[in-house]
Amino acid sequence: MIDYVNRFWIMDVDAIMQLFDLKTTYKFETVPGVDQYNMPLYSVQLEPGGQTIGMYPVYQGFTETAYINGVQVGFYVSRDNFFSLWPNFVQSLAPTTVGNGTAGPYLISLPYTPNVNVPINALPSGLLRGHVDITGIMATGENFDPIFGPTLNMSVPSTSIFPAVYFTSTDANGNNVVVQDSGQFLQITGTNFANYGLLMSPGSAPFGYSVLPGGYSTTLNTINYLTGVANVTFPVAIPQGQDINSQVLFFNPGLPRSILYYNNVLTLRSVPDIQYIVEINAYLSPCAFLSTTQAIPFGYMAEFIARGAARKILADTRDQDGLAANEPFYIEQRDYVWKRSQRQFTSTRTQTIYSNSGFQFNYNQSSLGN
Repeated sequence: MIDYVNRFWIMDVDAIMQLFDLKTTYKFETVPGVDQYNMPLYSVQLEPGGQTIGMYPVYQGFTETAYINGVQVGFYVSRDNFFSLWPNFVQSLAPTTVGNGTAGPYLISLPYTPNVNVPINALPSGLLRGHVDITGIMATGENFDPIFGPTLNMSVPSTSIFPAVYFTSTDANGNNVVVQDSGQFLQITGTNFANYGLLMSPGSAPFGYSVLPGGYSTTLNTINYLTGVANVTFPVAIPQGQDINSQVLFFNPGLPRSILYYNNVLTLRSVPDIQYIVEINAYLSPCAFLSTTQAIPFGYMAEFIARGAARKILADTRDQDGLAANEPFYIEQRDYVWKRSQRQFTSTRTQTIYSNSGFQFNYNQSSLGN
């Protein structure tokens, strides 16, 4: 019974209507140098009897308006509109080193901070980081975002990996050799190294990518996003004198002024240089009922939830007569719940071009804050 209640409450209610009582605010602190943030996930929940309810998003979605440190910022759901204002300029750098006839390791120092000892966690400038989206997080079976480990977590589908750093060359047979960051970060004996991204060799979807030879540490097969120093062992030998190139996205950090919501990921521009408070209007995805005695959070919905769960039971048992008899009462309760939310939504005047509906943003700057 409780499983039917949960299926209706979790999966159906938010698709049927947006309830005012589930309208809330998602609030989090940015991480210096990190520009992409996944929608948070509920951890696995356990029903009576041992049934598990897997991870699913804490929020149904986000809506305008958004604030950063209390100041309203632009909120976009179209990549075209967002990146027309904040374009990603990929820097293809001059060869950073050359092959020596082996697969490596090669010490590659990107030129934006040459020979500079950057203090720990300082962020005068930096590199955009690879990212694993919400589907990739769920695929690991662990609700840890971002992913840390001593090596690559191979359960992440390649379609959920969005790299931002590439090292490229050509092997002795003229084939492309590519190494990229993975959106995963280094962990050694329980210590997380948040600025060290794990590098990998890409491959065919969904799990064709591979671990690089030589292992992972602060001095092998990682990219330090603060210093721009990478240690790379390629999957094949690089011929003597063959150029090794890099493609990266540099940024100048600062106060974010726009947010893109796409693919369940929030992307900020400019990239934050310190911690900032982000607040976005959201609709909460209700968590599961985990016991038969647990109270319904909004009592006026009790019969609506009961009638909705009954629909599923009657449909699964193929009781057509019972389903038909239940339907008018289900529709009645659905309309009562919907009307309650609509009364609250319509208590505020609809904004027009002549009312004080806020202001528009037109930042004509690059994605990197230049």
